[in-house]
Amino acid sequence: MSGIALIASALAAGQRACTECTGEHFPRTDPVAIMLAVKGDKCLLGRQKMWPKGMWSCLAGFIEPGETLEQGAAREVHEEAGIHCDPAKTEYLFCQPWPFPSSLMIGLILPAESDEIAVDKNELETARWFSRDEIRRVLAGQHDEMFAPPPFAVAHHIMKEWAERDD
Repeated sequence: MSGIALIASALAAGQRACTECTGEHFPRTDPVAIMLAVKGDKCLLGRQKMWPKGMWSCLAGFIEPGETLEQGAAREVHEEAGIHCDPAKTEYLFCQPWPFPSSLMIGLILPAESDEIAVDKNELETARWFSRDEIRRVLAGQHDEMFAPPPFAVAHHIMKEWAERDD
């Protein structure tokens, strides 16, 4: 593409500017809900086959055109694990740019209305409920069977935010 130069922004998101017409072009960014479904003193985590043995994480999925973040998060939890959540009760926590490929990870907590898991094996290897105490041990590196995503991942911080609560 002649006339297009890459200009790195302060956030490393990038911007393309045409050197001929000075028009600005921005790269595509796909919104991804990464969420923790919770019910009482337990949270739902999933595992994918490709992950290292013992690693569990929040569920995640792309937001589809025409749906809100909350609707997309509830849809993904239901599709992946069969758990019903009310989108209206979704709590937004924070977001994180994720350059693999070009996503914006949006951290959410959703109260679950059901707790019987029905895993979609095309999406997850397995899913299960974990107590708040288990998650605290996982984050402290003191769980014998599992570990959390690394601290640079938004899933780690969602789990930490929930584990540190008293409710």
